[in-house]
Amino acid sequence: MDLLIRIAGEAGQGLQTTGSLLAGALSKLGVHVLSTQSYMSRIRGGLNWVDLRLGDSELTSGCDKADLLVSFTTVGRDVLQGEMVPDGIILLDAENDDKSIAVPFTKIARESGGSTLMANTVATGLLFALLGYDTQALLDYIREEFAHKDNEIINANLAAAWAGINHAEVMKKIAAPRPTNAPKSITSGASAIALGAATAGVKVVCSYPMSPSTATLAALAALADKYHMVVEQAEDEIAAINMVCGATYAGVPALTTTSGGGFALMVEGLSNAGMLELPAFIVLAQRPGPATGMPTRTAQSDLQFALHGGHGEFPRAIFAPGSVEQCFALTRQALEVAHRYQTPVLFLTDQYLQDMEQNIPALDADAPPINRHILADASADYLRYAVTPDGVSPRAIPGGAARVVMDSDEHDSAGHLSEDFAIHMEQYDKRLRKEVAIAETALPPEYYGPPDAENLLIIWGSTYGAALEAVDRLNDSAHSYGMLHFTQLWPLNLPAVANMLAGFKQHITIEGNATGQFAALLREQGLIEKCPHIHRYDGLAFTADFIVDAILGGK
Repeated sequence: MDLLIRIAGEAGQGLQTTGSLLAGALSKLGVHVLSTQSYMSRIRGGLNWVDLRLGDSELTSGCDKADLLVSFTTVGRDVLQGEMVPDGIILLDAENDDKSIAVPFTKIARESGGSTLMANTVATGLLFALLGYDTQALLDYIREEFAHKDNEIINANLAAAWAGINHAEVMKKIAAPRPTNAPKSITSGASAIALGAATAGVKVVCSYPMSPSTATLAALAALADKYHMVVEQAEDEIAAINMVCGATYAGVPALTTTSGGGFALMVEGLSNAGMLELPAFIVLAQRPGPATGMPTRTAQSDLQFALHGGHGEFPRAIFAPGSVEQCFALTRQALEVAHRYQTPVLFLTDQYLQDMEQNIPALDADAPPINRHILADASADYLRYAVTPDGVSPRAIPGGAARVVMDSDEHDSAGHLSEDFAIHMEQYDKRLRKEVAIAETALPPEYYGPPDAENLLIIWGSTYGAALEAVDRLNDSAHSYGMLHFTQLWPLNLPAVANMLAGFKQHITIEGNATGQFAALLREQGLIEKCPHIHRYDGLAFTADFIVDAILGGK
């Protein structure tokens, strides 16, 4: 069984705190938890909500319809009551209401905790008791989470939680998934990316805050002391990417985080990294555009920009994780590619995956650093851009016997500026050969579904979890579907991908954009023909409900 709790209200009412307390405490109990957010681009007011999906087995995505809505405002109730399952329950922060169950969260908070700000803690206690969970586990978790606060604040929150628990005694209990052997640790996509980068050996982070990438920047800053990283808030995105170029020139693994228009400002620096053959790493958290667009919503609309951004032609690799666990592992793999091939790497995520929290097995916080592929014993006759069969030149760093010369103009094998046409062609071809080498070792897409499936869903990035659930539901209904999920979007190992795409009666591409950007890339490479396309570009993430309805409705 699974249950979706939606907690709605204005920015500033502690919705995230409510969701985090519930998710953390329930994961400690062994309940499977997956949390997602939908919020407006404002500091106060508006309509935001946190979805908390609970299950007695592993969960991979959110849902469209809520079983239980807790709203701190009448606006939240009025807007979201249409997004409920039949017989769904609505709790409204009010003393009386004829459209929903009135629970005076704010009044109870003022009377028990001494502050209306603790209405969210009251709601947390009430929900925990209403769902029949061990309330002591919640109280223990509150003590743990607020341990850095003054005792007065801790005690006030405990009193507010107790008041919510006591209020639930007069209410009808709600059936909910029971604890199982679910993992006890809960992690967000942004935190997993940050830990992957930190363990991989990243020592310099230079970024300008920009939603939704700021979540990863904040997570990296939280790890800075433990992993001895310098996290610098640059004055703008132009400075950020150039700082990354400088750090990687010196041999230090470095990255920047950005979104939307911030990446637009970075493309000159990206081209510079391409010419200098530097392992610049860009975490690009996608959001709907163009221009400022909807800065706190989600999208998969920057793939073609990531693929073609920058002037001139130079190799790059593009990766996109699909789950919280992939955020960690793929960050490390992508950084390894950047350093092995001395080329820029773009890491595409989005608001949905950045903010999604899930209880998963504990990530390896002591994983070893990646191989930086540094030539330790370079001599005085070292050539930074020596021509090689695979295009990868031996990489030395300044400070040793070798003279490491770089120039953003075209240059010869020693790094000195050159306008010789033959040298230009030689260096140009050398750089482009890297793309061939990267493709030969490209990560294959992951297939999921029955081996004899007739129809294939082609997906990439954060659509992964929703498509997993959709495939299971479709096949339970006597249909025949599999899915192919891409985490490496460029370059592709064309023969291997072609083999995995063969043998299906129908391909269906699913993307969070309007134009089918990855489908266009696959067609351009001769891998698929024009086929049905399911797209979503309203700013919300895919769910299994959305995919199943689109497929069966289309039939």
